Amino acid sequence: MEKLTLDKYPSEPVVLEKLSVKFMKQSRFVPIGWNNGSLQIAMAQPEDFWTVDALKLAFDLELEVYAGNEGDILDTIERLYGAGSQSLETIIEEAGRDVYEISEEAGADADHLRDLASEAPIIRLVNRLILNAIEIRASDIHFEPFETNFKVRFRIDGVLHDIESPPKRLQAAITSRVKIMANMDIAERRLPQDGRIKLRVSSREIDFRVSTIPTLFGESLVMRVLDREMLILDLEKIGFPGDLLAEYMSLITQPYGMILVTGPTGSGKTSTLYTSLSKINAPENKIITLEDPIEYYLNGVNQIQVNSKIGLDFAKGLRSIVRQDPDVILVGEIRDKETAEIAVQSALTGHLLFSTLHTNDAVGAVSRLLDMGVEGFLLSSTLLGILAQRLVRVICPDCKDVVRPDEKHVRAMGMDPQEARDMVFYAGKGCDQCRYTGYRGRTAIFEYLPVDADIRQEISKCSDTERIKDVALQKGLTPLRQNGWQKVKQGITTISEVLRVTLEK
Repeated sequence: MEKLTLDKYPSEPVVLEKLSVKFMKQSRFVPIGWNNGSLQIAMAQPEDFWTVDALKLAFDLELEVYAGNEGDILDTIERLYGAGSQSLETIIEEAGRDVYEISEEAGADADHLRDLASEAPIIRLVNRLILNAIEIRASDIHFEPFETNFKVRFRIDGVLHDIESPPKRLQAAITSRVKIMANMDIAERRLPQDGRIKLRVSSREIDFRVSTIPTLFGESLVMRVLDREMLILDLEKIGFPGDLLAEYMSLITQPYGMILVTGPTGSGKTSTLYTSLSKINAPENKIITLEDPIEYYLNGVNQIQVNSKIGLDFAKGLRSIVRQDPDVILVGEIRDKETAEIAVQSALTGHLLFSTLHTNDAVGAVSRLLDMGVEGFLLSSTLLGILAQRLVRVICPDCKDVVRPDEKHVRAMGMDPQEARDMVFYAGKGCDQCRYTGYRGRTAIFEYLPVDADIRQEISKCSDTERIKDVALQKGLTPLRQNGWQKVKQGITTISEVLRVTLEK
């Protein structure tokens, strides 16, 4: 009997009520079509008469048996009948029907939780949620327990969106399933935990960083999607305007000194730093990073994971890095005085050092370091430049349309409504492509503070934030909101988006 080629398998599932996917996988067969009332099936072992007879008796059908490759059969089963083939609503309905609620006492039993999380409907449900998140470019998946419901939300382009949520009684099973995938302790529900998952999805590897924390009504769980293909290692594509790009490229090719990127969590600091490293990653440079956690793996860069459990914090790691003869150092974040002082010393002794701070603007980074106890004269000698950034959503190109902005929004941007009347503004009306949000994708807006002689003088004198800012504005500093206004005028984003991510000045 000749084996079927892959092109002979169906593109749509052959519907046969009550035919178990588990039975198909175990017996290595898949329905491929109908012929005058007879069911055609492909089998990896056509001589398996037990399976043939069982199908004939169960469905009262005549069968036409064809030989098939085992791998092709299993792939077809997964494609047509697996998690990827069903809607989320269908899988939730199946899981709600097949998986039963457990009591708090039973929930404390790790074996019971493990059994519950190994049920096929729960596995399909978690897989479908993950696939949906990847398909719509979500950066995070949130599983949130409340008193009467269990909410699942996706963060898309920086904004959380509710999706179809599973029944509350599946909460323990879903949470346990994700924890098993991340090699976490499913019996421990009183303490926060962190884990990592690596999955192959559509021929590409995707990492997930998993975090759990106990709340009043159960464990809150967040999965950060780390898709290497979504990392844009191109400063222009990130959103750097032409004049700033030339200046920043000159900055990152300096032989030594300290460069800071500031902004809140989720403002794209990591992407900017990784892109900066990729630009200067060359055989003649040894680059070492100290991160918590390592979000993406960079070829040719020595990356170190901070581990506070064994005493490897930023300060201790940075001391060791300097003895490794690096040319470029990336410290994930300056969190305390000790790390700040070692970072400054490293920059003074001939290393180019990149790091981040959580401050609202570029000038605020100077004050933060001075408040940490770094001497002004040392900071002024090492600091090369500070880049503050935010991410704004980009107007969806498929439903982009001309609009008239709200006058109060124009005033909030510090602009005269009379001048704005002669300008053309755009917004997205909402369509299938952008999930009716009017936005698709994100770009960055920047505030860049080059540390020149005048700024160094102010830092040496430990001047306050307002004084340094006044000097910077006189020398042409473009604040975040003003840079955002430029992108509004270019039709890239909207006024409301810029207002959403920037503070009132």
